[in-house]
Amino acid sequence: MGTSMNVITLLTSYLAVINFTGFALMGIDKYKAKKRAFRIPEATLFIVAIIGGSVGSLIGMYLFRHKTRHRSFVFGMPLILLLQIALVYAVLNAPVTISVL
Repeated sequence: MGTSMNVITLLTSYLAVINFTGFALMGIDKYKAKKRAFRIPEATLFIVAIIGGSVGSLIGMYLFRHKTRHRSFVFGMPLILLLQIALVYAVLNAPVTISVL
């Protein structure tokens, strides 16, 4: 039981951190856009979403009203989230095989 609990704790912690990061990056990039400062590359924003931060990125996108006029973000971020949901569903519903050596 200890090992599975550690995996769940680690995965939950990772998702919390990466989603907070996605959220924060949207806010920081919006602030930089207003100040006409050096911006966070769009590829970075998408990579953070792809590696698990799609929920935080989407919340940040709409809360800060950032990138909401860019089709690649308006359609891309929800698509990434849907693909991640489908992947989790597939993994959780995959047949379990037990091999005995």
